[in-house]
Amino acid sequence: MRRLAFLLYPFTVLFDLITRVRNWLYNSGVFKTTPSPIPAILVGNLRVGGTGKTPMVEYLIRTFKQDYRLATLSRGYGRKTEGFIKATSVSSPEGIGDEPYQIYQKFGDEIRVFVGEDRVNAAVRIAKEEEGLDLLILDDAFQHRSFQADFSILLTTWEEPFFQDFLLPMGRLRESRNGAKRADLIIVTKSPLSKSDQEASEFQENIRKYAGSKPVMFTKVGYGEPQALAENSQFRKRVILFSGIANNQQFIDYCKSQYEVLEAVKFSDHHHYDQADLEKIGLLVAKHANENPVILTTEKDGVKVKSLLPKGFLREIPIFVLPIQVLLEEEDEQKLIKLVQQKVFGTDKAR
Repeated sequence: MRRLAFLLYPFTVLFDLITRVRNWLYNSGVFKTTPSPIPAILVGNLRVGGTGKTPMVEYLIRTFKQDYRLATLSRGYGRKTEGFIKATSVSSPEGIGDEPYQIYQKFGDEIRVFVGEDRVNAAVRIAKEEEGLDLLILDDAFQHRSFQADFSILLTTWEEPFFQDFLLPMGRLRESRNGAKRADLIIVTKSPLSKSDQEASEFQENIRKYAGSKPVMFTKVGYGEPQALAENSQFRKRVILFSGIANNQQFIDYCKSQYEVLEAVKFSDHHHYDQADLEKIGLLVAKHANENPVILTTEKDGVKVKSLLPKGFLREIPIFVLPIQVLLEEEDEQKLIKLVQQKVFGTDKAR
């Protein structure tokens, strides 16, 4: 909890009352909930900020795209447009948002990518305009009570679990911890490689105080080899980092464990890069010219800056992105697939 946050307690009580009344109105049927017209998996959280939703959505895409024709739907946070939009080859981060653009760049025509603030109407349009879709994956829609998915995955991080957090504005929770009861599965993201069985068991117990007997799984972050934004760039282990994500500490810590980090520049989450930002990074490269560094950033940032970079800049200062993906234990992966098959498709199929 932030320093002096207790001064915000009266506002937190008011926020708690508002969200409890809202949830009660949905639970009691006063407010309408509309079932998804397409079999749907929802990925969300209780907390404002990064809990690893996009890597989880990408994991689900990789897991199910071979067997099902699927699409993704999100708000498109940070975009400069409004309304319902389908991602195409001319889309940009400004047009559809950072995460949808990253997903489209990664998977292309293997899936369909949509954005829309109104999840219910957007899902109806997708069902009408895209024949033969088998599965819809929604990013960040846990508080969209008007939309009823077939399977809900709630994410919380190992470092900042929801059961240790408080409601806004004292803390970062969007609703009461008891909201976890609505999830079909709780996944603890960004878990350490070295956690013990006892630590995992205690974590599960704390979650089940609020979520009941819902299954709990743990995921780790897996990092790939740095990928060049331009062809014929050679990676070197002296790096300058930059990132514009909600929590970049794990990114920085991993890079420090693998490379020699000369500088680390943090921009705000969903930062819109411009030429001044590139010049700032260029000055850091010039500062460390004797070290002959490369620039390393996240996938989310890489797709945004690529279109801004003149070819000369890329030639002189190689820029690389560090791919990440969600890692589950094989047993948990099979359990997740089975749960989805049962809840979403009414079958017991597993790989």
